[in-house]
Amino acid sequence: MTVQHKENLKSLLSQSLREQQNSYTIQQLFEKFPTITELLDITEQQLTTIKGIGISKARQISAVLKLAKALTIPNEDSYTIRNPQDAHSLLAPELSHLTKEHFVCLFLNTKNRLITKETISIGSLNAAIVHPREVFRAAIQRCSASIICAHNHPSGDSTPSPEDISLSKRLVSVGELVGIEVLDHIIIGSGNFVSLKERGLM
Repeated sequence: MTVQHKENLKSLLSQSLREQQNSYTIQQLFEKFPTITELLDITEQQLTTIKGIGISKARQISAVLKLAKALTIPNEDSYTIRNPQDAHSLLAPELSHLTKEHFVCLFLNTKNRLITKETISIGSLNAAIVHPREVFRAAIQRCSASIICAHNHPSGDSTPSPEDISLSKRLVSVGELVGIEVLDHIIIGSGNFVSLKERGLM
């Protein structure tokens, strides 16, 4: 979590709870859940483990954090993907802080407008296990004209691995067979990303 993110969230929580930013409750919250991912995905049950937070306050905090998450991630309505940067801007707030690899697909219509995005698989610390059939089953169900694939590297280094390149080429081949173009495969690191399409690796 950046210092700015941390201060913004502290301010939002203190105003909502009518407490000082250095209050025991808020300090404990940020000590127990120090990363932005942990905070934004916190459950009411986890919140009630903090002294002084009952069910009512847990629900209040949960509502504030859901609002913060919604404001952090760009609105998907009518979102058009024109280039790799557009895809990165949409996905980075969600993927760049994760501790496991998440393989996500953006399903697009004929005008490159986003139909929906979906997490296809969640892997380990350094591997997202995904099969082309899972990708294209979802793409066909959503009547996609094309797709953009993306996954994060928890290490923060977005350099493509040989497995990333191999998977991209397989996805392109299957896409040609079923008539759904794979426009790109984007790897998201910490504050950086790589487009395999731009690098000529797919």
